[in-house]
Amino acid sequence: MRDRDEVLERIRQGHLYTESEASFQNPQRRADLVFEYNRTPPGEEAKRREFLERILGSVGARTVLLPPFHAGFGSNVHIGDDFFGNVNLTFVDDVEIHIGNGVMIAPSTTLTTTGHPIHPGLREDFRRFSKPIVIEDKVWIGSNVVVLPGVRIGYGSVIGAGSVVSRDIPPMTVALGVPCRVVRDITDEDLSRSTP
Repeated sequence: MRDRDEVLERIRQGHLYTESEASFQNPQRRADLVFEYNRTPPGEEAKRREFLERILGSVGARTVLLPPFHAGFGSNVHIGDDFFGNVNLTFVDDVEIHIGNGVMIAPSTTLTTTGHPIHPGLREDFRRFSKPIVIEDKVWIGSNVVVLPGVRIGYGSVIGAGSVVSRDIPPMTVALGVPCRVVRDITDEDLSRSTP
């Protein structure tokens, strides 16, 4: 138990740990359920909802998650109300991913809480570090975005397609690029625009 607690503390602090050290967490993985969810016919909405409730750590009302999606665990993902996730959404959720209310995520986006050391001598046994991701309410993330470990995306922000988000994004901003950078604030003038 002490070894387990020590590994969990290192994970919580964002320090390196190995696959072998973290193997006690494997029962929390929901790979078989994710596989079944992805094979569920489109018309079986109640069955999909049942699967989501068993896969995810928590899931709000009126959630749409189009298959296929992928998750390392699934149980570390928490989604609020009125969520829309398009196809090929990937959660690398070795630690928690929190997604607020009214969030929309376009196709082929990856939210990864985990990275690996630069030096190859430190990567044996899949050594890695993990930091939680937080996506606040009303965020819109474009297609093919990658959100890296430890990032917080602020309320109402828009992340442009193809961006790599490696640092926090403040609320009510438009950010894009590689690396993702804020290009402007979202203002009341945007209420009269039909496109960004």
